[in-house]
Amino acid sequence: MNKILNNNQQWLAISLIAAMLLTRFHHFGSALSLPDASLAVFFFAGFYSRQFLLPLLMLEAVLIDYIAISNGTSGWCVSPAYVFLIPTYAVMWGAGKFTQALNNSATKNALISAAFVISATTLAFLISNGSFYLFSGKFDAMLITEYSSKVMHYYPAYISSTLIYTLCGFAIRAFVIKLSKPTITSNRTI
Repeated sequence: MNKILNNNQQWLAISLIAAMLLTRFHHFGSALSLPDASLAVFFFAGFYSRQFLLPLLMLEAVLIDYIAISNGTSGWCVSPAYVFLIPTYAVMWGAGKFTQALNNSATKNALISAAFVISATTLAFLISNGSFYLFSGKFDAMLITEYSSKVMHYYPAYISSTLIYTLCGFAIRAFVIKLSKPTITSNRTI
């Protein structure tokens, strides 16, 4: 990085890194943990067009997975297909970048943004699960139709957690923007 990050960029980077760190250990969450926010984190990294965050967050994801597996979390999902998380997260980053260009200020743009989040998350689901089927070596005897029917029950949690996190992210963004606008007061006396 050639430039020193400004204060807002620092807070953005810290917030995205923290969100992944706090949620990545459990994919769908539980009574004691939040669902994985990784897809939304990559979406917002793209939305705020911070290219340095893409490799940084990918490295963070790998490190978190390594630490989790080293401490007893099942490593069943780690296979030759793991490398396909790169295009999975790149899809979310690209959707965020494209969505940012819409200038999300109007309701119409918010609906378009939601459509991009849903589309990108669906594509991310297909990339990660399709590559796992094709390259993990764990489903050689299973037809793709059977595999698809077994993994589709994960899709609602996959999409809903990403939508909830992006909705919260946009709500926080709107709140911060509102706070940063100067208020106009009248100095008239009656």
